[in-house]
Amino acid sequence: MKMSMGPVGRHLLGLAVAGLTLATGGAAFAGLGQPAAWEWTLQQSGSPVMDNIVWFHNFLFVLITLITLFVLALLVIVVVKFNARANPVPSRTTHNTLIEVAWTLVPVLILVGISVPSFRLLFLELDVPKADLTIKATGKQWYWSYAYPDNGKFEFDSLMAQDKQPRLLGVDNEMVVPVNKVVRVQVTGADVIHAFALPAFGVKIDAIPGRLNETWFKATKTGMFYGQCSELCGKDHAFMPIAIRVVSDQEFASWVETAKKKYASGGTSTYASTAGPTQ
Repeated sequence: MKMSMGPVGRHLLGLAVAGLTLATGGAAFAGLGQPAAWEWTLQQSGSPVMDNIVWFHNFLFVLITLITLFVLALLVIVVVKFNARANPVPSRTTHNTLIEVAWTLVPVLILVGISVPSFRLLFLELDVPKADLTIKATGKQWYWSYAYPDNGKFEFDSLMAQDKQPRLLGVDNEMVVPVNKVVRVQVTGADVIHAFALPAFGVKIDAIPGRLNETWFKATKTGMFYGQCSELCGKDHAFMPIAIRVVSDQEFASWVETAKKKYASGGTSTYASTAGPTQ
């Protein structure tokens, strides 16, 4: 008998194929330094810290998969070998020293094996190396202000720009840094708790009023990299993007000279409501 498929069935099949294609190709559609539709992997790495995060994530994924398959195999063996039909007279064994020692030691060894690269990654993130550049990022409701104390002590605000792409991530004034340089970021909050987060750099740190937190990154690729405030900080929390433009040393030096003149008067320090996304 020949089977036919109606319009609804063909439509559902098309959606399923399209969804599977997008899901399996999520990494291919991902743009550098920004999220992508249907993305299910981590963002492409743009720093040594993120390289280590990606490695640790993949290591844990393989380990968890092996543990899951092992437990599944044990369950199948129990179901097949120890059911009532195969064992009409059940065993009365209550203890097995070898098994009890094994199921105690093996999880401990697994956790120790996980802890070693975990602590190494934490130390890498927290131990700020000698910086080539220091930038102070101040979270405000609802935008960011960036100060360059090593390059003329100028400061400017960075607000979301509705006419720029990517949507909800483009800003009027990006943070600009040189490629392959250690950038120390000093983070604080001016009003409430915010969070400075850049997925491609493996950076996420709270911006707390009255406290100065430090993090760092070393961008290994030029281009635009985007992040957002990751702490619920008020009604415009979703409209507080972070945009970092990574350029060559020559381009950075040229930008610094231009920025010194552009932001010398501090005229950009406007309250967010004058150009906020919700107005």
